[in-house]
Amino acid sequence: MRAPGNEHLSKAEWRTRILRARASLSHSEHAEEAAALASAAVSVATPTVCAYLPFGTEPGTVSLLDALVKAGSRVLLPVIPDVPGPLDWAVYTSADELVPGRLRGVREPSGARLGVEAVGAAEVTLVPALGVDRRGIRLGRGAGYYDRSLVFAAPGASLLAVVRAAELVEHLPGQPHDVPMHGALTPAGVVRLPRCEAPDSVERDPGL
Repeated sequence: MRAPGNEHLSKAEWRTRILRARASLSHSEHAEEAAALASAAVSVATPTVCAYLPFGTEPGTVSLLDALVKAGSRVLLPVIPDVPGPLDWAVYTSADELVPGRLRGVREPSGARLGVEAVGAAEVTLVPALGVDRRGIRLGRGAGYYDRSLVFAAPGASLLAVVRAAELVEHLPGQPHDVPMHGALTPAGVVRLPRCEAPDSVERDPGL
């Protein structure tokens, strides 16, 4: 979806715009999109899927994880380390097994930690994003956990940014270390994207 006139926004401006739009959704609108995302996620169910538990205004709910489990996937969720670095991973079994994580509002599996290389077992990895562009450039929150983690993904794995339909845009600013996405999972379904070799618009981002 093209948003005319905003192709040259900075990362900070994009984050502000998208977070504001997410916060404006009603509870019923968020729930409707979450149900659609859960249904769409079934189409990417594989033996092992690395996913995450949406929180706050992020698209989706725990229903997305449950849909993958019901479809037969072994679902791994991230465990945020004590110091910035690659994410650890643990198996998701049910919402009842989740415990508070290191960051406020984030819940994590209570089971055994599998190590940072566990992402390499996944055929599909669902990646949280504030936006993704048609070249596969993903806009995150700026902490850099996923850019550090996805280097351990299997070469043939499919990396899908999870976004609302309006958050798939024509162009986002990127950096050389950004890991490009192969597609987007939206409430309307999966959109496959051409993988770019490197972003052509480089912006210094102190959060990464």
